[in-house]
Amino acid sequence: ISGYSLVIQARDSGTPPLSSSVTVNVDISDVNDNSPVFTPANYTAVIQENKPVGTSILQLVVTDKDSFHNGPPFTFTILTGNEEEEFTLDPHGVLRSAVIFKHMVATEYVLCVQAKDSGKPQQVSHTYIQVRVIEESIHKPTAIPLEIFIVTMEDDFPGGVIGKIHATDQDVYDVLTYTLKSEQKSLFKVNSHDGKIIALGGLDNGKYVLNVSVSDGRFQVLIDVVVHVEQLLQEMLKNTVTIRFENVSPEDFVGLHMHGFRRTLRNAVLSQKQDSLHIISIQPVAGSNQLDMLFAVQMHNGGFYKPAYLIQKLTNARRHLENVIPISAILEKNCSGLDCQEQHCEQSLSIDSHSLMTYSTARISFVCPRFYRNVRCMC
Repeated sequence: ISGYSLVIQARDSGTPPLSSSVTVNVDISDVNDNSPVFTPANYTAVIQENKPVGTSILQLVVTDKDSFHNGPPFTFTILTGNEEEEFTLDPHGVLRSAVIFKHMVATEYVLCVQAKDSGKPQQVSHTYIQVRVIEESIHKPTAIPLEIFIVTMEDDFPGGVIGKIHATDQDVYDVLTYTLKSEQKSLFKVNSHDGKIIALGGLDNGKYVLNVSVSDGRFQVLIDVVVHVEQLLQEMLKNTVTIRFENVSPEDFVGLHMHGFRRTLRNAVLSQKQDSLHIISIQPVAGSNQLDMLFAVQMHNGGFYKPAYLIQKLTNARRHLENVIPISAILEKNCSGLDCQEQHCEQSLSIDSHSLMTYSTARISFVCPRFYRNVRCMC
C-alpha cells in the first residue's frame, strides 16, 4: 500500500451540533530495503577466439522490488577476474570483449560483478559470470536454396513475409546472419537474424532472382532465392475447380506433394503441352483436416478450360491422381445442406487479395490469397 486517504470530522457540543471535515492524505515512503536481483543468479557465456574488440558476450538482467526511485538505474562494476582488463561492462549491463581472445592463451574466465541500486543507502548484489573462450568457426554454414511462388490479384500485392531461408552450422555456438546481396533491395528485404524474406508491395508479374549471403562471422555462403510472381485474372476465377485433399496440412502439401501433383495433374487434364496450369490458392477447410486447392487451366491462345471439362478429366484420372495424394472430393456441385431436387448449384468465388497466406518449407514457399466460395442452390 503506497498511501492512505483519511476523512476526519470535528463536531462541537452545541445545539444543534456543528461539524467540519478535512481530508488527510498519508503517503507511505518506500525504504530502500531490497537488494537488486540478478536473473539468473549466476551466468555462463561463451565467446569465440579472434572476435573483434567490442563483441557482445551477454546481457545482465537485474530487477528491484523497491519503488522506481530506489531501483534502477543500476551501477555495474566488475570486482574480480578482470585484472588484465579483458572485459568491459556498460551502464546497461552488457558485457563486451576489450581484447581479441585466444583459445591457446586462456580457455576460461570467472568474473565477479556487483550491481548497485539508486536508493539511499544503496543496496548491492553480486553475481558470478563464467566466460568460456572457444575456438573460432571451422565449419561453413549450409543453406538450402529457396523457391517462392506468389499468387496475387493483378497489381494488388500488399507485401509481407513470403518465406524463410533454412540454414544450419555445425559449430554449436555460431550465430548466423543473413544479407541480401542482389540488386532487388528496393523490392525485397531479408531479416538479418532469422532469414525471413520480406517482399514490399506492388510486385509485378514475373521472375526475380535474389542472392542472399549466410555468414557465421568467419565463413560466408551464397544461395539463390527464386521468386515467381503470378497475377490472377478475373476470367481465371470464373473457370476454377477445387480439389479437396484428405489428411494433409498446407505445409506438407507445398513441401512434399505440390510439384509431383502439379506434374500428374498437368498430364491428366491438359490437352496441349502449351497450355498452362495455374494453382490459384490452397487453404485448410475450417474445422477439419482437409485442404482445398483451387486451380484453373489456361489455353495457349488465352482462353480457359471450362470447369465441366476439367471435372470430367479429373473424374477419369482420379485413381491415378490419388497415387500421389488422397483426394476427398472434387467440388463441382457443392450443395451440402440444401434441399435441391436436381442438385444444381451456382457458385461464385471471391478473393481477398489483402489476406495472404504464406506456407513456407525448407525448399519451397507458396504465398496465395484467401478465397471464399459462395454457393446458391438452383432448384
